[in-house]
Amino acid sequence: MKRVFSLLIVVLMSTSVFAQSTWTVDNAHAQLGFSTVHLGISDVSGSFGEFDATIVAAEEDFSDAVFELTVDVASIDTKVKMRDDHLRSADFFDVEKYPEMTYKSTSIKKAGKDRYTLTGDLTLHGVTKPVTMDLWYRGTIENEQSGAITSGFQVTGTIKRSDFNVGTGFPFGMISDEVTIKADGEFIKQ
Repeated sequence: MKRVFSLLIVVLMSTSVFAQSTWTVDNAHAQLGFSTVHLGISDVSGSFGEFDATIVAAEEDFSDAVFELTVDVASIDTKVKMRDDHLRSADFFDVEKYPEMTYKSTSIKKAGKDRYTLTGDLTLHGVTKPVTMDLWYRGTIENEQSGAITSGFQVTGTIKRSDFNVGTGFPFGMISDEVTIKADGEFIKQ
């Protein structure tokens, strides 16, 4: 009886491992944006042009998904070259010393129909802290042109730049401490 029970456990564990799917970001249909408030009166927005992201999940509704993101911080783009160069400097991101930003989810909790609360570790500017974001699973389709199974997601939330020692020489009245994050992306099943 013990052998049958042990064999059943091995089969169930193997099935759950094989049922997992990996999804990779389709960079042509993805964006990673942010905005801050300048002088307390206007939003300044930007994006990161170079990043890689994957999702691993066994459930069709992604309720058990693990999200991973790696960003090339030097790819920052606010449409103003002088500002972008300053953001790359030691005054802010210090891309020479800290070229990458990473995020790996540690938990996902249902927050409504196709909505989740995603918590994970964000590493930015040499500091790692837990960050919680809102995740909207927008659905899965078969792309008519490529035949690829494609899922869409949107992630939104807010972080504090002071938590990551970014731009500490600039007061919050000049540049808000809170940075709003919005990422949209299509992911292709591998």
